[in-house]
Amino acid sequence: QVQLAESGGGLVQAGASLRLSCVYSGSTFSNYVVGWIRQAPGKEREFVAAISGNGRDTYSVSTWNGRFSISRDNTKKTAYLQMNNLKPEDTAVYYCAATATPVKSVMRTDAYDVWGRGTQVTVSS
Repeated sequence: QVQLAESGGGLVQAGASLRLSCVYSGSTFSNYVVGWIRQAPGKEREFVAAISGNGRDTYSVSTWNGRFSISRDNTKKTAYLQMNNLKPEDTAVYYCAATATPVKSVMRTDAYDVWGRGTQVTVSS
């Protein structure tokens, strides 16, 4: 059974950095695309970034202006989300998600079939 567990969230001031981790348990980690999706109170889930199984391809949104970057270490079965220059509007629950199924777009939040429980990130002004 595939499971994901996020960690690294917390309360920080605007301008700070955080690195979220997503530890995977189950079968071959490199078979899975991993994505980070966030959900702010009262809002829909929002795609943040994704990375291919071998780590060669990453996907993000230009809206972040390069503040967020995704990486993975398949030997540790862990994916990471580095977040720099955090802003109050980045406050949300951040979820790690994965899929081994070929999808049309890894930037769709409904592309993933395995989800972690999320980690809260709160950015104060």
